[in-house]
Amino acid sequence: MMGDRWHVEVDRSVCIGSGMCVNHAGDAFHLDSARQSRPTDEDCDAGEHVLAAAEGCPVEAITLTLAGSGEVVFPPEE
Repeated sequence: MMGDRWHVEVDRSVCIGSGMCVNHAGDAFHLDSARQSRPTDEDCDAGEHVLAAAEGCPVEAITLTLAGSGEVVFPPEE
């Protein structure tokens, strides 16, 4: 994970604005004026706190992929 970059997407049609992502990774996510999550930047440094934010989303609105390759990091593919 060290040195990797992740592409962060939030499905705004699913997001309920719980703020869990901001609590886990306030540097990577913020809530907009409609109280919906947005990534601070489309790509961020890979980190446990960003993964915890995605895993902690109660509606699984966050997708993390490896920047460049598009390989899915979260949610796990079934």
